[in-house]
Amino acid sequence: MAVGPLRIAPLGGVGEFGKNCTLYEYAGSSLLVDAGLKFPDDEMLGIDLVIPNYEYVVERADELRVVLLTHAHEDHIGSLPFLVRQLPSSRPVVLAGAPLTLGLVDAKLNEYGLRDRVIYEEIRPAEVHRFGPFAVEFIHVNHSVPDAVALAIRCDEYIVVHTGDFKFDPTPIDGEPADIQRLVELGNEGVLALMCDTTRVEEPGRTPTERIVAESLTRIMERAEGRLIVTMFASNITRLRQVITTAQNLGRSVGVAGRSLVRNLEVARSMGYMPESHGVATDIEALKGLAPKATVLLTTGSQGEPTSALARMAVDDHPGIKIVPGDTVVLSATPVPGNEITVSRTINNLYRRGAHVIAHRHGPDGEHVHVSGHGSREEIRDMLRFVRPKYCIPLHGEYRNLSEFRVLAQEVGIAEENILLTEIGDVIEFSETGVRRGDTIPSGTVFVDGLTLGVSNVVLRDRHRLAAEGVLVVQLTLDPESGQLIGPPDFIARGLFDEGSEQLDDLVREGGRRIRRALARLTGPPERSVVESKTREVLEGYLAYHTRRRPLILPIITEA
Repeated sequence: MAVGPLRIAPLGGVGEFGKNCTLYEYAGSSLLVDAGLKFPDDEMLGIDLVIPNYEYVVERADELRVVLLTHAHEDHIGSLPFLVRQLPSSRPVVLAGAPLTLGLVDAKLNEYGLRDRVIYEEIRPAEVHRFGPFAVEFIHVNHSVPDAVALAIRCDEYIVVHTGDFKFDPTPIDGEPADIQRLVELGNEGVLALMCDTTRVEEPGRTPTERIVAESLTRIMERAEGRLIVTMFASNITRLRQVITTAQNLGRSVGVAGRSLVRNLEVARSMGYMPESHGVATDIEALKGLAPKATVLLTTGSQGEPTSALARMAVDDHPGIKIVPGDTVVLSATPVPGNEITVSRTINNLYRRGAHVIAHRHGPDGEHVHVSGHGSREEIRDMLRFVRPKYCIPLHGEYRNLSEFRVLAQEVGIAEENILLTEIGDVIEFSETGVRRGDTIPSGTVFVDGLTLGVSNVVLRDRHRLAAEGVLVVQLTLDPESGQLIGPPDFIARGLFDEGSEQLDDLVREGGRRIRRALARLTGPPERSVVESKTREVLEGYLAYHTRRRPLILPIITEA
């Protein structure tokens, strides 16, 4: 008989796209499924990455048995360096995943100097590995990167199927369709809960096979009279292999630009996942001197990231590559929600350089240059029919995706009360008496800015204010004995007025007069904090009345 409750809590990946991470707790032990990140939106000024809050996991580090990795995309492995860094160095973190997944993770952790802080446990589909009270079976599924797996997690009599990112591709590039038979067998055995990818639940029908992209790329490459530049996610090893194979079949030389793309290519090549790539140049200088029609360039920047190779090419800022008329640029990826503006900006800049652009969905002639690695509505319906769970917890989607999954699950026959929609940090607790919602655990979002982990909302608010209203620095020199102002205040305004404007002159004259008058009313040598507060109060009132602006005001006090 099952003993004790099984607790499941999403730490990311619900109500959002990205930073997928789910915590399982049972019998005094825990495991994490994935440790992803997401990229910031336009409102997160200066933020580089967004990761889950691992506070709860770090406080219970001695209970963590393993981090299970379903595949090697950034939204599933990208926050691993930050998780490993927060956990005690005295106890290595066990990372379990398929060979390519661990190979790409190892390259990432090596860049952060964290390779000696982890232990790798390599898995293969159909294998069962035990981690404390958890027995985990790995099940082959199709996705846009090789070695993607779903998980069957057993805790005594409980069985939970965690799909990871999946689709059912009847003709996958690697020739290995998903292991549907094993999913059906688990359904026959009796699955307590299904944790299911809902990314494309709103898309009717089935996701097309990856093979149609290779066919489209072949036609595009044959038509292109000049250089072909193809951009994609750096971790989309399957697509990378397709482009290389097609180019070599058509006699074009291939080069790669972009640090992450070069790194992933070298890892995949060294592990035998890219046997065709022996002639690919990771130094783009090797392509110079060749006729444009004889070359293909693979590059990063499918999401319009400002520092990516493609974005720099689009504004003529790349040190080694210049976009010229006659170039054809293929964006072989769909913009992640929130990135549409940056992608559009990059496309427009490419057109300004004279390039012909074939965007993410299909070319002007109906060529499909990208298909998703996620199953559409009918494939999610199939997963429900194969596994036949008692309970469902939708993952990997915004709230509308989770809601649409609930509708679909009811169509398949799952009781509405057994379809559990969650927010980040919600705990779903299964026991012999049924299911209940437990207390919410500490969770949420952590911002990463350069080397700074945990940028606060206060900092972000100040950045918004700086961007929208500007900043006013006022320097005050005080007499150390009386505390009174010596000489007029000095003002430095940025993002507020044009240099030499009448408004700035008025501020210097009238603002300075009001500050002197306000400070003169103070009795005795005032505390610095009082002077700062009074200065802000005076200037905020003046600027609000005369300019309707509320800049960030920074008084700087010195003594003569």
